Amino acid sequence: MNDANNGSKLYLYSITTVAILGGLLFGYDTAVISGAEKGLEAFFLMATDFQYDKVMHGITSSSALIGCVIGGALSGFFASRLGRRNSLRLASVLFFLSALGSYYPEVLFFNYGEPNMNLLIAFNLYRVLGGIGVGLASAVCPMYIAEIAPSNIRGTLVSCNQFAIIFGMLVVYFVNYLIMGDHTNPIIDKSVDGILSVNSASDMWSVQTGWRYMFGSEAFPAALFGFLLFFVPKTPRYLVLVHQDEKAYSILEKVNGASKAKEILEEIKATSKEKTEKLFSYGVAVIVIGILLSVFQQAIGINAVLYYAPRIFENAGAEGGGMMQTVIMGIVNIVFTLVAIFTVDRFGRKPLLIIGSVGMAIGAFAVAMCDSMGIKGVLPVFSVIVYAAFFMMSWGPICWVLISEIFPNTIRGKAVAIAVAFQWIFNYIVSSTFPALYDFSPMFAYSLYGIICVAAAIFVWRWVPETKGKTLEDMSKLWKKNK
Repeated sequence: MNDANNGSKLYLYSITTVAILGGLLFGYDTAVISGAEKGLEAFFLMATDFQYDKVMHGITSSSALIGCVIGGALSGFFASRLGRRNSLRLASVLFFLSALGSYYPEVLFFNYGEPNMNLLIAFNLYRVLGGIGVGLASAVCPMYIAEIAPSNIRGTLVSCNQFAIIFGMLVVYFVNYLIMGDHTNPIIDKSVDGILSVNSASDMWSVQTGWRYMFGSEAFPAALFGFLLFFVPKTPRYLVLVHQDEKAYSILEKVNGASKAKEILEEIKATSKEKTEKLFSYGVAVIVIGILLSVFQQAIGINAVLYYAPRIFENAGAEGGGMMQTVIMGIVNIVFTLVAIFTVDRFGRKPLLIIGSVGMAIGAFAVAMCDSMGIKGVLPVFSVIVYAAFFMMSWGPICWVLISEIFPNTIRGKAVAIAVAFQWIFNYIVSSTFPALYDFSPMFAYSLYGIICVAAAIFVWRWVPETKGKTLEDMSKLWKKNK
């Protein structure tokens, strides 16, 4: 309903929902590898012109993250030159092309179903293409929502983007489960000299076809996202930047009502040319803390679980190749993300991060203990889910909240770009090294992540300021005082 004071909630929620689809595709694209990676590994193990190994598999499974770094780095350029909406349209095209290319990497140049080094390179290039879309979406979706939403509900609506990311992961876990159906993941043998091979008793459907359907399934939500973006407006802030004030006012009127639209438009015009300062104007500490928040969010190892969940659950003794347990973990992740959204403004950022770090450490050390003692079944599976759940109620959403709050206004753009770049870089490092680490020793891998979780808790306790209830101007004063 639209009125002079409040605007149309239906209009606001409709365009916000479309933007949030970008977050859903972010989660979908980064987690689709979880169900596909074992069939993909077996496919390239059958290549005759090179020997596919764990290092190569780690790089291949994580290649989309290289694109994420590129997309994140270029997001500011595209958002300024193309606008927020058109940048999201570009992301949707990249998602779509990546899905089709990953489904059928042989197109035009190679024989279908014949793995070789050139095909491996082509596959990785298609995944990098999708990663660029993820990098764009990760930066531009929250920006679009923030620039559309009224200030009194902006935080809630932007937080919904993080929920959409986790929901996208749950969707793809379920899609992968349905695609696998009665089929099973391939059996991969390891010789005494460390050479990997596909066991002849393996289900070859998952080797030749299953992983293709999983990657290709992303084309459907990507196409829907691109289509719906033709029905949403450009953001008022961008329209002011390109001197289209009348269009900006029209959108503000629909969202906020006529009585507030003019006032908000004048505020946007007054701040359209923001004052900027040098990166270290507030000292080195704020930049280092922002970077370390991003580094710890990835170094605690969560994406090793999200990207390789079925393999981990299968090795822990779960039935059915671990796909059903992955779906259960996705549902738990959704619930605990909601816990964070509804408690972050009540309890504060620091308590949730510290509780989450300790909970993750307990889960990680429990997985390591189970591996060292040869325990299979419910306990290791439960421990992995606990580890993931504590991440979702802490480091998952709250790291993004802190990064958006902790930097003073005048250096925020530069500082956030650096922090996000470090986040994707360490995401890639953790994800690409996990297969080799896990193959060497699951106990060592999870003990390492557990130790990093403890270090993260100490870091937050000692050095991260609490931003609950503080204005952005308060943060500027805080860092000036501590400089």
